Amino acid sequence: MKVAAIVFDVNETLLDMSALDPLFADAFGDKGVRRTWFAQTIANALSATILRTYADFGEMQRAALEMTAKRRGVAIDPERVRRILRGVTALPAHGDAVAGLTLLRNQGYRLAVLTNSTEAAVVAQLETARLREFFSDILSVDAVRRFKPAPEAYAFASERLDVAPQDLLLVAAHDWDVAGAMHAGWRAAFVGRHGSALNPLAAPPELAAPDIRALAERILASGIAA
Repeated sequence: MKVAAIVFDVNETLLDMSALDPLFADAFGDKGVRRTWFAQTIANALSATILRTYADFGEMQRAALEMTAKRRGVAIDPERVRRILRGVTALPAHGDAVAGLTLLRNQGYRLAVLTNSTEAAVVAQLETARLREFFSDILSVDAVRRFKPAPEAYAFASERLDVAPQDLLLVAAHDWDVAGAMHAGWRAAFVGRHGSALNPLAAPPELAAPDIRALAERILASGIAA
């Protein structure tokens, strides 16, 4: 069976958000708050999607920082906020990302990204992480003002790539992104990075692996052709 394009999520899937831990340790006295903050960011985006309101993902991140600080009784100054938000655009790639993407590109797969971040933010991220060269298409939900896992986000990507949903394979480290893609008629693969897990109430994806390199090897071994 062939796949016309493999479409990657970016934050956590390709990029290592633990690089922000020192900034959260400085701002909150606890590096573990980074996970709480990003979970709140996702919750804000999901709430906006359900309510059909919209602010870009950077604003979602900023709002989540403010909410997290208030809940923890921390007065986070504007400079620390700026450092954290700047840090998001300067995340390094996971150590397995280049090897996995290289393997897929060398086998002729068309690679793209679909992200909740703005196009400007994700281009900065990919260039800083030295991953930009791997992707023929950079797609942001900002174009339709609907965050993943809203069906409109995947429909936009399918239209922009000019590929039928059933011929697209989403790769993500988030169960809700995998479920959203499958609900939109895509195929999906889950990257089970530390702290991530699939929802047992949802249908399982076609493939799963602990990292991008291992997933690339499984794609090749599965017989999914480019």
